[in-house]
Amino acid sequence: MTPLDGVNIWAYLLDRYADRITVKRRKPALENLEKIFNATFKLANEVGFRAMNLRDLCGETGLSMGGLYGYISSKDQLAEMIEDVVRHATHELPKMYTDIADPLDRLEALMRASIYVSEILQPWFYFVFMDSRVLQAEQRSTAKESEMHVQALYADVIAQVPGRPQGSPDLVAAHIMAMFQDWYVKRWKYRAADIDPDRFANSAVRMMRGYLSA
Repeated sequence: MTPLDGVNIWAYLLDRYADRITVKRRKPALENLEKIFNATFKLANEVGFRAMNLRDLCGETGLSMGGLYGYISSKDQLAEMIEDVVRHATHELPKMYTDIADPLDRLEALMRASIYVSEILQPWFYFVFMDSRVLQAEQRSTAKESEMHVQALYADVIAQVPGRPQGSPDLVAAHIMAMFQDWYVKRWKYRAADIDPDRFANSAVRMMRGYLSA
């Protein structure tokens, strides 16, 4: 289970930013949001987010400048919306597994779900990791606080594991999160080794269980 996927993400954005988005016909609005963000990720990878401009985005999406302004007013707003999606997904995820009593089982569920959601939303996670410097200062601070919030949630679960090795739960949580980041940032490495999300998740879970239940 994940809070956002490749389909409902556009509805989330449309509803979340309803006060900014002036296009009120839902079907074309959802379609255009998908075009805009897919084009943003494509251009960011090809020329860099700093170098791209809204006219480039118009050319890539086929929207006029006026049409584009119906959804966003600036590149800063684009970056803010991307960071918001990642933050929402990572904050809502732990709430979906609070009913799992055993801490190791809950940690496994969180790890697998985190890997899968970062696979589904890979361009969004990659952008926030690689291009966080383009965010406004307040948004950068929010992104950092968001990561520490999620790390603290993992650390809380790790601290509940009976008989776990001595050491900082926060540090173990940081190691686990670093594995996720390696997955969605260095896709080329795993693609070359023919490693799919299930195989990566299985390996990560074995490492976690092997250490914490040693």
